[in-house]
Amino acid sequence: MELENLQPFPSHFVLQDLTRITGPVFRLKTNPLQDKAYQFTRSWFVNLGVYHEPKQRKFLSHRFDLYAGLSFPDADVHHLETCMAFFLWAFSFDDLSDEGELQSKPERVQVGVDISMTVLNNPDAPPPAFKYAAMLHDVWNRFRETASPGACNRFYRAVQSWMNSQVEQAQLRSDGTVPSVEDFIRLRRRTIGGEIVEAMVEYSLDINIPEGIWDHPILVAMSKAVIDIMTWPNDLISFNKEQSDNDYQNLVVCVMLENNTDLQGAVDIVTNMLAQRVADYANLKKKLPSFGPDIDAELDKYLTALEYYTQGTVVWYYDSPRYFRGIDLSYKHNLLIPVYPPSTSAPRPWTIRRKVPNTASLPIPSALRNFLGFIAIISLLLWQFLQFLPSINRFHIALISA
Repeated sequence: MELENLQPFPSHFVLQDLTRITGPVFRLKTNPLQDKAYQFTRSWFVNLGVYHEPKQRKFLSHRFDLYAGLSFPDADVHHLETCMAFFLWAFSFDDLSDEGELQSKPERVQVGVDISMTVLNNPDAPPPAFKYAAMLHDVWNRFRETASPGACNRFYRAVQSWMNSQVEQAQLRSDGTVPSVEDFIRLRRRTIGGEIVEAMVEYSLDINIPEGIWDHPILVAMSKAVIDIMTWPNDLISFNKEQSDNDYQNLVVCVMLENNTDLQGAVDIVTNMLAQRVADYANLKKKLPSFGPDIDAELDKYLTALEYYTQGTVVWYYDSPRYFRGIDLSYKHNLLIPVYPPSTSAPRPWTIRRKVPNTASLPIPSALRNFLGFIAIISLLLWQFLQFLPSINRFHIALISA
């Protein structure tokens, strides 16, 4: 879909309290070891030298420590440190392709992806000079220390899929197009890193579930639902920041284009989609069969942890200064949000119109040109004949009279 068909954004839009939509099904809990784990993780990140000041201070102000504390509330301090490091790696790399020097440059994103995949394939090699890959190198080796072989395989495949999705999204930005809603949802499950999250939840509690269980259709459907539930609030809340940064790879934008609606209409549609997805997850969970007492116990632990992660994510979207600027969030019901002005000099999509080609300047094939010339000559001769026809009639009448 072409971005130039977007309707102009209004000055404000209204957003419902998304935590109240997810809250009845997904519980909230905080890890008491959050501050202790963050002391180590912050030093680790600063020593890597990923950012310089003031960018480093701004990045860390987004409260990734709180995010980890809300998302992994039952992890011990060692696992929680790894989960925090995972967030710092994932968000810094994502910012690199979303709003940094690699935005709309798929070929350069691919270079970073290739270096990072080398890390996954050679975890025992020294860490690379590319600092984002060096972070992944450390996280991957910590993950492998205690995670089950199945969890390691899922993490590897999920990171690979996430990396490739970053390249695909960069190409869409470069082309100035967005997919259909259905295609975007499929891609968004990958760009949000949903399957990486599921592997991290496994790791956080060293959960061990037999491989065949994960392929059960109900669990597969629950996985898609829960990833949508943690993703669509992000699209609703991050839309404002992204459009300001000239980034339109967002579910709200896709809904605007596909439904030919304005911003508020799209926000309301996505909010209703979220509510339905929460109901879908709850209904699927009721249909989950028993796999035996031991597996059921591990699966219950996993689903509980995944639900904590999901609600922690939605709550963090509000609590982090990453998404809201100067807005009072003490009362989140029907929140009136001003649309941020552009932070770049790029024109708004609806101000760009495709040029209508000048047909007078289009080249005409020689065969067609000759044919048109022939038609012109025949037309001229026919016209002359018709002009001469009355004189022939008069001459014919004169002969008869004689």
